[in-house]
Amino acid sequence: MSQDARILLPGRSTALTVISPGWADSYPPPSARRVYAAAHVAARADGSIDWDATAGFRDYLWDRGFGLAEAMDTAQRGMGLSWEVARELIARSAERLGKRRAAERLGKRRAAASLPAAASGPAGPAAALACGAGTDQLSADHHSLATIARAYQEQLQFVQDTGADVIIMASRALAASARSARDYLDVYADLLGQAERPVILHWLGDAFDPALRGYWGGDFGAACDTVLDLIERAGQKVDGIKLSVLDAAKEVALRRRLPAGIRLYTGDDFNYADLIQGDSSGHSDALLGIFAAIAAPAAAALAALDRGDSFGYQAAMAPTVPLSRVIFETPTYHYKVGVAFLAWLNGLQPEFAMIGDLQRRRTTGHLIRVFELAAAAGALGKPELAVARMTELLRAA
Repeated sequence: MSQDARILLPGRSTALTVISPGWADSYPPPSARRVYAAAHVAARADGSIDWDATAGFRDYLWDRGFGLAEAMDTAQRGMGLSWEVARELIARSAERLGKRRAAERLGKRRAAASLPAAASGPAGPAAALACGAGTDQLSADHHSLATIARAYQEQLQFVQDTGADVIIMASRALAASARSARDYLDVYADLLGQAERPVILHWLGDAFDPALRGYWGGDFGAACDTVLDLIERAGQKVDGIKLSVLDAAKEVALRRRLPAGIRLYTGDDFNYADLIQGDSSGHSDALLGIFAAIAAPAAAALAALDRGDSFGYQAAMAPTVPLSRVIFETPTYHYKVGVAFLAWLNGLQPEFAMIGDLQRRRTTGHLIRVFELAAAAGALGKPELAVARMTELLRAA
């Protein structure tokens, strides 16, 4: 069992005690909510991808009951991860999940025959993989709508061919080229017609990507009208929509307007705790980058929610919110640094490194605050290792 550890941080007069949180190593997929964790990509000091650590991190998320949202903005799509490399990432994750499911089936057969179960830790029966399909193979932002549609179709088909579900990512090219809501409707309607299974739509606010300002062709109210029009036309081709605008009131307003059976996946890394818990009028499901940083306490919280234990849910989830708000502070799109930092502190990757040296985009002072809040949130599962690595970082700084 991991032991508590102490560290004296710069500017502090007393040492911080990092307490071993005692979360379980695995949790079943939640039944009360559908949840995806958007995963980052582990890198080496030279900026190349550490494929072993990247795969291991996905196992870590699946073991804690999360669906995996692969090759999304958390994985640096549009900030260092090309479509060519994203293809390999998607294919590797699909193959890995397939092996885990095969191991699970084998384990069940052995258990039924009264033989020892497989030693590996296979994902539960609801383990899920949904991958981002966008238009980032295009070399520039401005293109004809036909070119954008073809780029979307190429990625959609690739994801479907792996057996994964599809998240239709917001497109910088479409944001730059569309002249009206009708342009969005035409491109998306054609794309949804080729979807083999219901997809998740992806609405990323400009705090996460300034190039997506005005997506869907208007202000938030008009954009909601466009999205609802699209969903109504799509029939059974839409599972839900992931909304990341960091405004709980706007999210609830859209959620209440969605047709029955369409999920609202919160992407609000400021207000997710209350949005997921919900109230008498409904709740949000979730597709969050912060889950990659707080997987253990979030999994414990979701398990409590499944038991109907609202107090237990808040006790585990609420302390993660101040941490998330710092990780996602302005400029919000650099939140990926915090995700990689916590993965390193928790021993889930050997180096604190990111593609394109993105880890340098946050200051040492920012990382110190992340460390303190992670300790308070129970997000440091191996206190001795976390303290040793934080000490190493401070010495280098």
